[in-house]
Amino acid sequence: MEPIPDRILADSTDAPAPPEVLHADADPDAAPLEADDSLSRQIAPLVALARRGDRGSWSTLYDLYAPVVHAVLLVRVGSPDADDLTQDVFVAAIRKIGSLRDDAMFVAWLCSIARRRAGTLFRVRSLFRRAMPRAADSRPTHADAPSLRESSITPLRLLDAIRSLPAAYQETLALRLIEQLEGPEIARRLGLTHGSVRVNLTRGMKLLRDKLAPAFPEHSP
Repeated sequence: MEPIPDRILADSTDAPAPPEVLHADADPDAAPLEADDSLSRQIAPLVALARRGDRGSWSTLYDLYAPVVHAVLLVRVGSPDADDLTQDVFVAAIRKIGSLRDDAMFVAWLCSIARRRAGTLFRVRSLFRRAMPRAADSRPTHADAPSLRESSITPLRLLDAIRSLPAAYQETLALRLIEQLEGPEIARRLGLTHGSVRVNLTRGMKLLRDKLAPAFPEHSP
């Protein structure tokens, strides 16, 4: 097997994650998520302290945004890779904090690191898959698979359903249903308006219910 090229393992690439990582194209009908600059500015002083090496500030930032990073990774690489990469993203952030130009843009910058890490993992795995023969597909046929009415919705099944939706809904739904954050808290941590997050969740929930109906439990954004 040929060695993995350094360019694939480099974590500084700005290339977007390939379509297979996103699992779905963006929905042109999705309501845009609107930034709330006032919320972003509130964390700027905390980021400024972290930039100077304050461990307490980094600890607070981790507590606030680890669920956000985990959700970003989860919809792209699944679990347990998302669990392993979450800490790795924060280690990278500590090392690269000097490249952050605006402290108020910390969340967007942190999420971009997470997306690049997910893309790197995907490309490395793709290289290995091309170098190794594909295993026979042992998944059950449609006739053998249990119906939605006969099976419960496991966390893994819920995640698979979320990952099959348009990318515009994946991260917010993962934060709501898997990370168990309420709509206002999602908006606060992402620096978005609550109204745009609420609309996004409402539309995403409808798509998810349609995909998992009639067994999908009721959730409110």
